[in-house]
Amino acid sequence: MSLVVVGSMAFDAIETPFGKSDKIIGGAGTYIAWCASNYTPVKQISVVGGDFPQAELDILTDRGVDLEGVQIKKDEKTFFWSGRYHMDMNTRDTLDTQLNVLGSFEPVVPDSYQDCEFLMLGNLAPSVQRSVIEQLKTRPKLIVMDTMNFWMEIAMDDLKQTLAMVDLLMVNDSEARELSGEYSLVKAAAKIMQMGPKYLIIKKGEHGALLFHGSKVFFAPALPLEEVFDPTGAGDTFAGGFIGHIAKTKDISFENMKTAIIVGSAMASFCVEKFGTQRLREINQSDIDARLDEFVQLVNFDIQLGN
Repeated sequence: MSLVVVGSMAFDAIETPFGKSDKIIGGAGTYIAWCASNYTPVKQISVVGGDFPQAELDILTDRGVDLEGVQIKKDEKTFFWSGRYHMDMNTRDTLDTQLNVLGSFEPVVPDSYQDCEFLMLGNLAPSVQRSVIEQLKTRPKLIVMDTMNFWMEIAMDDLKQTLAMVDLLMVNDSEARELSGEYSLVKAAAKIMQMGPKYLIIKKGEHGALLFHGSKVFFAPALPLEEVFDPTGAGDTFAGGFIGHIAKTKDISFENMKTAIIVGSAMASFCVEKFGTQRLREINQSDIDARLDEFVQLVNFDIQLGN
């Protein structure tokens, strides 16, 4: 049984108040695969151009990422995004977007991916996400979807159609408000869960993340970091840690999702420490265990209630 990840593999060029990168490897699918492969083998669905380095594909293969579902369009260019972050590192301006191969991407699910038990739909056009669900002969145990405000503005009907088919949605707080029309995140969550997803994760950047299911709510903090260099892949790395833990444990209970959110938060805290996927390439299991322990210490307390 397996984890299938759908998402972009791309080039990014990033400017932050603390530095800038040249053209580096990025894309939601790339970050998710780099992160989730710490926990479980990954089957990747994406598209790249002939300019995407073979060495990058080889490194992923070595990490246990199956690339049979990655289309390589030799005569075309890979998706490219360039952005500049403001001082708060939460707001950013897009400087350039070149869809390239992503503009005509039609995912094909290989036969060897039909054992998909867990499906992670990285941020892509809702119609592309939906086509992957529709190609699977057996419904996965858990379908997780990420999306963004861009699709809410240009493809809301499409988005709602796909939302009705998934189990868990991941969005940030401003996206949750835009999607629901509610300012209160509790009200927003209730409204979004009526659209289809039984679970909702609302990411709040440096302020942690919320998990909703029915009337249950769980809050996970973000680790206070001295330095944040590049938040670009943080949300996708969070998603990779979350779905990686779920796929490894094969447990989709609310209680295990709490743990998965902490794992996602820990992995995201690594990602922001350097540009692109650089930090994710450096860490090992002992680094991850130590970081998870920091999270446990962060929220561990005993309280005595008087009579």
